[in-house]
Amino acid sequence: MQTEQTDTKAATRLRISWPAGHLTATLDDTPTAQALAKALPLTSTARTWGEEVYFDTGVSVAREAGAQQVVEPGTVAFWTDGDALALPYGPTPMSRGTECRLASPCNILGRVDGDPRTLATVREGDPVRVELLED
Repeated sequence: MQTEQTDTKAATRLRISWPAGHLTATLDDTPTAQALAKALPLTSTARTWGEEVYFDTGVSVAREAGAQQVVEPGTVAFWTDGDALALPYGPTPMSRGTECRLASPCNILGRVDGDPRTLATVREGDPVRVELLED
């Protein structure tokens, strides 16, 4: 009898909330994503840099081999230089044209679900909560 194999490891999903809204994100199975998931839930203070929201996580990890500096809007990135989650949704002060250019190469964790421009409602200093989303 042949049995169907199924992937028992579900994707890690996050809910990121701030006073004016929230979004969800789906993370890939990376060492940084695993370290972040173990630290959740967490509350932090939002910082903005152009059209990027970032905030301290209290998680410290090494830069991974596939780290990138230029990413697509809605990429969930981990800025190893600042132990911060970085959520770009448009150009930053370092961007060339309309690209999303992070301050330095960041570990890529996954993608925001839906429209990343929702992040435009985050204000500098807003409290941000990140928690695992149970399906």
